[in-house]
This record gives sequence, structure tokens and C-alpha cells, in this order.
Amino acid sequence: QVQLVESGGGLVQAGGSLRLSCAASGRTFSSSAMGWFRQAPGKEREFVGGISGTNATTYYPDAVKGRFTMSRGSAENTVILQMTNLKPEDTAVYYCAARIYRGIAFGENAYPYWGQGTQVTVLS
Repeated sequence: QVQLVESGGGLVQAGGSLRLSCAASGRTFSSSAMGWFRQAPGKEREFVGGISGTNATTYYPDAVKGRFTMSRGSAENTVILQMTNLKPEDTAVYYCAARIYRGIAFGENAYPYWGQGTQVTVLS
């Protein structure tokens, strides 16, 4: 059974940093694209970063570009989302997701595997 487990969320002041981790089990995702999404109250889930399964190419939307960095963790089957210069509008539940395929995808329907999410709250 595939499981994705996020950790590292919490409460932080605006301008601060958080490091989210996602650990996958049940199958290997080292050659699969993985993504991070977030969902704020009353809003749709949105893509905030992806890493490919080939050469670890990353992609970020404009809302987080330059502030969020996604990488593969040192432990197998883990991905990291380093978030800096956090803003109150970054407040959301953050989800890790995994694809079967190598390429990054921006839509949530392209990711069959999801974690339960971790809350990030940024205080102004």
C-alpha cells in the first residue's frame, strides 16, 4: 500500500522559513515526478512546486518562485519543500503528491498518490 506522509508544518511569523518533508512508502518514486500542492480555506487546491523523475528539474508558479525550493531528500523516496520569506497568503494545508510518470504535471488529477497534508500558518 502506497503512503505519503508529510511533516514539518507549523506556525511561523511572516518572513520566516519552514521546511516540509514528504516520505513515501509502498513503492519507489525515485524516477517519478512529485509535486507539492496547497489548499487554503475556501479556495481550490493549487500547485506550488514539482520535481521531475529524470534530472530533478523543478518548476514553480510565480506565486512562490524565488521563495520555495523543492528537492529530493537524502533518504530514498523523500522530497523536501524549503519555504522562505513566508507570507500570510501562504497559509494553507500543504500536500505532497506523486505521479507514476517522470514529467512534472501541474494539475492534481495527474497525481494518483497523495499525503494527508500538513498545516502551515503564517502570522502577519
